[in-house]
Amino acid sequence: MAPLSGAERIGFIGLGLMGRPMAGHLLGAGLCVVVHNRSRTGTDALLEQGAEWAASPREVAERVGTGVTVLMLTNTASVRQVIEGDGKDAAYLPAARAGSLIIDMGSTGVEETRQWAAASTDRGLDWLDAPVSGGQLGAVNRTLTIMAGGERRCFDRAAPLLNLLGNTLTYIGPSGTGQAAKLANQIIVASTIAAVAEALTLARAAGADLSAVRRALLGGFAASRILDLHGQRMIDRNFVPGGRGTGQLKDVLEADRLARDSGLNLPLLQTNVDLWRRMVDAGLGGLDHSALIQLYEQRQPNHPTKDHR
Repeated sequence: MAPLSGAERIGFIGLGLMGRPMAGHLLGAGLCVVVHNRSRTGTDALLEQGAEWAASPREVAERVGTGVTVLMLTNTASVRQVIEGDGKDAAYLPAARAGSLIIDMGSTGVEETRQWAAASTDRGLDWLDAPVSGGQLGAVNRTLTIMAGGERRCFDRAAPLLNLLGNTLTYIGPSGTGQAAKLANQIIVASTIAAVAEALTLARAAGADLSAVRRALLGGFAASRILDLHGQRMIDRNFVPGGRGTGQLKDVLEADRLARDSGLNLPLLQTNVDLWRRMVDAGLGGLDHSALIQLYEQRQPNHPTKDHR
């Protein structure tokens, strides 16, 4: 496992809610980071911290050379845009040098991940899928859980960098299995947020103090990190996005696609696809995914806490 070198450039593409603090941690570790985003909005702090701006994914590839580039993008289509581009002049892959490593830390389709890994291998490049769990708070606090798929030597090469971004790093298996693990994570997250929203809606209808209910449940078998953090968000009506409802819908749809491709019938996943689609259709998709509770409230007649913010 080679140590990181401050002289080696690290590429970072995708500077959203999670990408910005993640790139900041790499800069804080003394690394030379070349960044690119569709918009320069919100990137001033990184540039002041020493990041180098690149005008396109291609420029990132050219300046990184045989180094490492991290992708922290919102979905499969965004990865495709960066890797393949509308034309070769702006795309990353045609400009990437043999020996370089691409680490995709967003949530990307399993089949597409395997295709890009194979295309990278054909060009003498390495590809590691390393999606994360922990949301914006985990990105800020460097407490992300990272699930990696790809060749073991690629994982070993990436590990020193990934350990700067998270506190739980697990090698899952071949290309695509990191993404599969993330989808499994998202099924559990989506289902648990829905369960907490239903439970609190029921308790409120019976006149219970929700803060007391949450405290009681955290001491029993229903305890979970989602009940702890998102349960408090629901009680406080704090729906400033750490992870958006639109992102949750995207992930359960991706999980549903993988299930169908695998010939699986997963009824709870189907229920979640319907719930999160309803949330987005209700205009709540830009809020934190804990705002799913508002969908339940909108569906109850004369509910005292209806809130359409």
